[in-house]
This record gives sequence, structure tokens and C-alpha cells, in this order.
Amino acid sequence: MRKIIEENDKLVTRLLEILPGFFSWNLILFPYWGILVFPDVVAYFILIFNLYWFYQSFHVATSAVLSHIRIQAAMKYDWMSDVRGFPDWEKAHNFIIIPTVNEPMHILERTLNAIANQTLPAKQITVILAMEAKVPKEVRAPKVEALRKQFGKKFANLFVTEHTLAEGEIIGKSSNERYAAIEARKKFIGPGKVNLNYAIVTSADCDHKFHSNHFACLTFKFLDNPERYKHFWQPAVLFYNNIWELPMITRVVNTFASIWNLSTLSRPDKLINGQNYSLSFKLLHEAGYWDPDKIPEDWGIFFKALYTVKNGVEVEPLYLPLYADSAQSTTTWKTLKLNYEQLRRWAYGVSDTPWMIKNYFLKRNIPFWEKTTRMYHALWAHFMWPVNWFFITIGLTLPTLINPAFGRTALGYMVPKISSFVLTVSLLFLLVSLIVDYFYKPKLEKNHLLRFLTTPFEFILMPVAGFFFSALPGIDAHTRLMLGKYLEYKVTEKV
Repeated sequence: MRKIIEENDKLVTRLLEILPGFFSWNLILFPYWGILVFPDVVAYFILIFNLYWFYQSFHVATSAVLSHIRIQAAMKYDWMSDVRGFPDWEKAHNFIIIPTVNEPMHILERTLNAIANQTLPAKQITVILAMEAKVPKEVRAPKVEALRKQFGKKFANLFVTEHTLAEGEIIGKSSNERYAAIEARKKFIGPGKVNLNYAIVTSADCDHKFHSNHFACLTFKFLDNPERYKHFWQPAVLFYNNIWELPMITRVVNTFASIWNLSTLSRPDKLINGQNYSLSFKLLHEAGYWDPDKIPEDWGIFFKALYTVKNGVEVEPLYLPLYADSAQSTTTWKTLKLNYEQLRRWAYGVSDTPWMIKNYFLKRNIPFWEKTTRMYHALWAHFMWPVNWFFITIGLTLPTLINPAFGRTALGYMVPKISSFVLTVSLLFLLVSLIVDYFYKPKLEKNHLLRFLTTPFEFILMPVAGFFFSALPGIDAHTRLMLGKYLEYKVTEKV
């Protein structure tokens, strides 16, 4: 296999780009032609999938409860007392990379205020504003000047980089962060400066609002871990900064995305860093930084680290909430469109899988089960993204209309009944998740009482929201990759 890949790299890459779309389209269409050829197989397949979904719902609910308990404890804990227990704690230094393009000042101010109000001393924090040189200087300069005036003395450093797109790079967070990290390493790390062995780098977005204990907890986790140069740290990213300003249907989508992020913290075996995460600067340097020619950057840097270090790379949960903005624009229609585009971009993370699969075979001396389980979880998440909705929502309903004779058989009659019962019971686990979620959503003001009372009824929109903001953007991303119509990076609008 290694020889085949090395001798036919372009062909193998193209075939692997076709694979996700080929897989998802065939799985989606399988019940509609299969019901005519082997209807019993289709019926059992859908029943098994619904039982799997029952297990997944149970797993998400129990994991969310466990994460909730740990987060509540971590929010109240005095992490700095533990940090000061290390004799070398003052050597630790946090570099926070915040890519920014055209975001309004109040978004950046909110993020920098959250960093300035950390329990970790500010002298151990360097903020890196990673700007793009393509933004006109007359737009960038006043913003930088205002931020320097307001926050310049609140951190050890407020460092601004201006990334110019080089040959072979593509527009996006990945290329911008790579440039910013390399420039920061040149300026701040070395003899007489920050020791590389004590440098921690955090990849953030400009709308991320950190809990006040975030960097104290992160610094403790870093100092306390003998395997610190093989680890990532991941908080619970919750899209709740502006949740009550969204249209009802996108509020449902962002609520479920937040619950999912919360629940995954309790499963380190499946946890892969995303959206906001930290790692040692040493690991980032050894892995070769983010790839400048890719749109996805979070799962990509994890697998680069795994294939570089070759043993023991893990993502450790950071049991603290981190609040982010949901996609929002100036009108309801624009907000719907923006949410779709953002979810399609996230689903386009599937474009990393050709590189992941090739390196699975090419990279030597990595424990088989370690790389196999990580690859399995990544492929399952990517490949099944557009598929789940069709089996859960439609099931055998449409296929039996195609083959009504099968619907009149005992199996054709019983499977929809059993599936319906299984999925109805799964709603109990949804209720548990929503109760946990209640503790993290911002509280509504009194003048929003009606919205509060109607919130439970929003979830009637789940089937519609699931199609337009999960299945459709997922199959869109897979199909674009399959056809070679590669997606271009678009900055999510902030209002």
C-alpha cells in the first residue's frame, strides 16, 4: 500500500477526494433502490442504525451530565493556588493567537477583556492579533491603535502580525495562524526570552470569550502533565454569546452543536481538538505548524502532531466553558445563509481525510491501535455527517412507498413501529441534555418572557433544521470535494 501511494500520489489523492461523496451518496440512496432488491436487508439496516442512534443519544446525555458536573467544579476552583505550587510556574507563558479580518471593535474588545480578566497574572500572557495584509491599512491601523491604547499595558505583550498570502497558500485561518506563530516564535522565544519548553499556544477565534479561570487551569494542566509536549487541551465551546438574537431555527442548530461539544469532553478516546484549543509551542513547532494550503486547521494539526510524535498524542479536556458567537448577520435571511455557509465549511473538514488516510499508511512506527482508532473516529464523523438525518428522520417511510408490497409484510409493518418507539425513547435523553444546557445559556431578560416560554417548542423544528443545517451542507461539502469544485474560505460575518 505504501508503495502504491508513493508511486501514484496524485491519483490516490484524487480517488480519496471522491471517496467521502461516493460513500455518503450511496448510503443515502441505498434504501431507495435496496427496498426493491433486498427489502429485508434494508429494513434490518435501518433498524440497526436507529438502535445505534439510541445508544448515541444515551451516550451524549450521560457524557453531557458528567461534563457539566466537572465544569461546575472547575469554574469555582482556585486554580492559581495549585499553579503556585510548582517552583517553575512563573516560567510558563501563554501565547493566544487571534486571527482577525474585518470584525467590529466591540467583538475584539470583548475577547481581549476576557483575557485581561484572567486569574493568571497578565505578565504570563501574550496576545497575538493575526491580521491580514489584504485588509486596507486605513482600516487596520485605527483598529490596532485603539486596541493598543486600551490593552497595550494589560498583557506581557500585544503583538500584531500582518499576513501576506504567499505562493502556495490559501486564504484562511490556517495560513494566518501559521504566519503569526512563526513570527511570535522569532520575536519572543529563545535565550533571554520565553523558554520554548514553557511556552503554551492557544488557537482562538476573535469572538471567543474565555472563562476567568481558563488560563490558570490550562497552565496547571500543562505544568502537571509529564507528557505535556504530546498533549492538546480542549474547552467546551458553546455558541451562546448571541444565542437569543438568532432566528428560532438557527438557535436550535447552535444549541445542539453546543451540547455536542459539551458532551465530547468526557470521552478523551474520541476527543479531537476543534475551534479553540491549546498545545505546547514545542509540539506545534515539531509538527511543522498549521498547513498554509488548507482550509481546515484544527483536526489537521492534531493528525500532523500524531504522525510526527508517533506515540501518545492525546487531547485532554479542559472542563471550562468557552463562549463563542453563533453565525449572525443583519437580516434573518442573511443569518440563515451565513449559518449554512459556516456549517458547510465545517463539513468541508472532510477535505483533510485524503491526507490523513495517506499518512496512515505512509508514516511508520506509530502504534497500530492508536492511529487506527483515531482514524476511525475521524472518518466516521466526517463520512456520516450528511447521512444520519436521512435514516433517523425518513427511515423506511419513503422506501415503503416505493415498494408498498413490502410495507404489508410483517417485517415491513414492525420495523417502522420499533424504530419509532426507539427514537421516541431517545427524546428522553434529549430532555436530559437540554436540562444540562439550561445552566450555560445566558439568562433571558424579563422582556423576553414569551421567548423563554416558547423555547421548548423550538425543537419541533429539529427535522427541518437537521436537513437544512446538517444534511444539506454536509452533502454539499462532500459533493464539491468529489467533483473537484473546491471550497474557498469565507470569513464568518460578525455584527
